[in-house]
Amino acid sequence: MTRKAPFHRQRNGIEDSIIIEVYTDLVAARHSRGTRFAFVTHNTKDFSAPSGDTRIPHPDIAPLFSKIRSLYMTSLAEVLQRVDPEAVTDAMFADEVIGIPRSLDEIQRAAVEFEEKVWYDRHQGLYNSVRDGRTKVVDQLPAEYDPKLLLRDIWKGARQAAKAVEAQYGRKNLGPWTDFEWGMLNGKLSALRWALGDDWDNLDT
Repeated sequence: MTRKAPFHRQRNGIEDSIIIEVYTDLVAARHSRGTRFAFVTHNTKDFSAPSGDTRIPHPDIAPLFSKIRSLYMTSLAEVLQRVDPEAVTDAMFADEVIGIPRSLDEIQRAAVEFEEKVWYDRHQGLYNSVRDGRTKVVDQLPAEYDPKLLLRDIWKGARQAAKAVEAQYGRKNLGPWTDFEWGMLNGKLSALRWALGDDWDNLDT
């Protein structure tokens, strides 16, 4: 409710909030006295300090940790090394550098975001064409297809969708893109769709 970490970003952080609440209750429990704890996470965007050293917890949750009883760590291998140095190998640290796979929910949300951004840029091209008179908005289409004509109801729906995208991401985050940025945008959409089971190079919007 107070939008404190890990619920401080522009996303639904309920899962992370539950995790930190459970950890807090566990450390504070009466039967836990005399026990040392470590909170280990690769999710530095939600739990770590927003700038600087990611090994430091976010200021909102920093009071939960100390140098002895309750550690905040971003490396499981480092924690295990404190428990039993001989049980940790260099390979464990190497594995952690690679990181952990994104969740299906994260991939799906990112795919939707880039799809909407690609669609919006294409829509802006159509908007400019209508504004400049190269495309004409009509109430009824002729029997023979004319690429320069656009049905009014479809255009109205497209404009409403464009405004929704602007409200979602902010106009300044929707281009205009350089050629490099446009290539990256489409590349990310293609890769995310491939990860979700689609064919390569599917950029339909």
